[in-house]
Amino acid sequence: MQKKIAGLLLWITTGVFAQNAGSFSGQVIDAETQQPLEGATIVIEGTSEGVISDAQGYFVFQDIPAQTYNLTASYLGFENQTQYNVIVKSVGTSDILFKLYPSSDQLDEVVVSKSPFRTNSETPLSTQSLSAVEIETYPGGNNDIAKVAQSLPGISPSIGGFRNDFIIRGGAPNETVYYLDGIEIPNINHFATQGSAGGPVGMLNVDFIREVNLATSAFGAEYDNPLSGVLAFEQREGNTQKMATKLRVGASEAGITLNTPLFKGEKDRSNTTLMLSARRSYLQFIFELVGLPIRPDYWDYQLKLTHKLDAYNTLSLIGLGSIDDFSVAAPDDFDAQQQATIEQVPIIQQRTTTLGVTWKNNFKNGRGRMQVALSNNRLQNTLNRFSDNVNKSGVLFENDAVENETKLRLSIFQYGNQWKWSYGFNIQRSEYENATVSVLNNFNYTTAIDFNKYGFFAKASRSYLKDRLSLSFGLRADGDSFTTGSSLLDNLSPRIAGSYNITEDQQWKLNASVGRYYKIPTYTMLGFQNLNGQFINQNARYTRSDHYVIGLEYNWTPTARITLEGFLKDYSQYPVSVLDGVSLANKGGGFEVLGNEPITDDGEGRSYGLEFLFQQKLTKNFYGVLAYTYFFSEFTGTNGVLLPSVWDSRNLLSFTGGYKLPKNWEISMRYRYAGQTPFVPTNVAASLAAYPEIVLDYNRLGEEKLEAFSQGDLRIDKKWNFKRLSFNFYFEIQNFLAQSVPQPQEYGLERTETGELVNPQNLVPIDTNRTETPLPSFGFILDF
Repeated sequence: MQKKIAGLLLWITTGVFAQNAGSFSGQVIDAETQQPLEGATIVIEGTSEGVISDAQGYFVFQDIPAQTYNLTASYLGFENQTQYNVIVKSVGTSDILFKLYPSSDQLDEVVVSKSPFRTNSETPLSTQSLSAVEIETYPGGNNDIAKVAQSLPGISPSIGGFRNDFIIRGGAPNETVYYLDGIEIPNINHFATQGSAGGPVGMLNVDFIREVNLATSAFGAEYDNPLSGVLAFEQREGNTQKMATKLRVGASEAGITLNTPLFKGEKDRSNTTLMLSARRSYLQFIFELVGLPIRPDYWDYQLKLTHKLDAYNTLSLIGLGSIDDFSVAAPDDFDAQQQATIEQVPIIQQRTTTLGVTWKNNFKNGRGRMQVALSNNRLQNTLNRFSDNVNKSGVLFENDAVENETKLRLSIFQYGNQWKWSYGFNIQRSEYENATVSVLNNFNYTTAIDFNKYGFFAKASRSYLKDRLSLSFGLRADGDSFTTGSSLLDNLSPRIAGSYNITEDQQWKLNASVGRYYKIPTYTMLGFQNLNGQFINQNARYTRSDHYVIGLEYNWTPTARITLEGFLKDYSQYPVSVLDGVSLANKGGGFEVLGNEPITDDGEGRSYGLEFLFQQKLTKNFYGVLAYTYFFSEFTGTNGVLLPSVWDSRNLLSFTGGYKLPKNWEISMRYRYAGQTPFVPTNVAASLAAYPEIVLDYNRLGEEKLEAFSQGDLRIDKKWNFKRLSFNFYFEIQNFLAQSVPQPQEYGLERTETGELVNPQNLVPIDTNRTETPLPSFGFILDF
């Protein structure tokens, strides 16, 4: 017993004493063939530290002072690459992965890359990326990847600014697709809007993510269904040498992540790794403690199991899931706003699961690779509105739905002497069930559909004029066995992109792209039935969006760039609500079900504007992104007249930046601004008749505008390093500028001061008490 106590005391004392150094490892690979590069040189900028990669491309740095660095990798015949803002800790420093690109004309020397902002020939513009470090230190982000990505250029905040809707360059919230390691995920948020994808809280774990890439145009031909954006998440590889554990405690939830090798034995590195995490919210307890009536309760979990079969083949299993429950409870004392909230919010039970297996095969001749992915996505969504939400009685609206998708994707990438090309296909089995009741709209049906969806793609690229000009060509076609409005040939989507280095040093570049993109109608639209049991939306055509983008890029310094882009998105075959007479582009940004109604597919729209960007990677302790977008967003309804959409704020301004202070202190700030935005006023008379359902008056769309949205968030981080653990404490102030959050006027039934209903019943404006008070919070991250 005494030995155990002594051992525990020894562990505690060695763990708490300060440790000012850490070790970390990484790997260098060929970005095209995915093969390791032996003999690459990796240096830590501003120091004399440097190492060489081994036969498997791995490298290790030992006893490096714990602070932030930039790392550069170089190799003969390849462009070098710098990774910025690498935080070295005593415990828990993330592995580094360098992907070096071959240089086509200088195979006997190290080639200096002129810019860290790498794009590819197919997507030479309208693309942004975030590293894991940028995500986890983002002010106001609370380690929420989806929320952090909201601040990327061209993305409008949702009404109220608290949801993770991706409203890109005036498009609708359901026009973006999401991929995790090449596997499509329909939903990345808790309490997601069915038929769209937004929600208040993201469910991806930042500890799994190496990089996030957002393309807002010039989409790769391998992606189906994007109209405005592709958000791709690249996960880390698991730890091949030792087990690591990370605990995160934030403002609204706590989570733990395990990263470990499996079956390692006496080997230096294991061929099998496992990453596993679980997260639990405690917002429901906080809201109960402070007397708020809503109870958002959620769990999420994530895993990645990887096994390296040999030098050329790898298998991986990924998993992602959530358990969401949203309910209400009556407060002890009457409050008009809380009473209206209790009566009007939906009651939600939602379960999501994604599982995917991927086989990656690198060709032994070094000329290409193949990737095969088999995945399943399942969404169970029950959304109800009751006349009595507390006791869940008196059904006014019910949506009890299950969406199930099984997908097979094959992609082959090949490289010739001058051409690079890729081709593949996807096959999908879709199943959808829904029981819908709507007293307001006189809906009452149970539906079930299942069908096959399929798509094919091919793309090729080549450089000309000694690599000063690069061109890319792509073609995609999609079809299915259920819809009758369009065929595989109707949905041909060609695209072309080009980039020209105006100057030989690549400091000035001219980029352009033109493309046509299609999106299948949502399951909620396809499965809708009228009172006669007919699938009246079955003949809906795929929504079409034609993109035209041109941009000028100036690489001001090796770590800073300025871009200016002009864009036009021309929509056709857009779904239009028969009930409300407006484009469905104006919906999907709230707690609702999008598309569960009769539609026509003759809507049109357009979004066009200019976008300015300044970005600087970590240099002299500062990093930042400044972006401004000026745009118009217009869609037609049943009358065929173009009207400003509810996303037409005209002006978007965002800034995110940080400064590294001595002794592992860091201060960062985020600011977002959106101009006055049209909204749909409440139809007071119709809402009184349908209460507690609120009816919007879409005939008045555009008559009124919300005030400008303006919010600043501030964050301070401090890191402590010990021998057996590292500790990161952060303090945030959301809305530190004390700006009011604009929202449409809310209404509730008129009541006395004690909460008794006034007869005859009347609908009156509710004082929402939206204070301008900044909101402080804190959290910590523990690595051990």
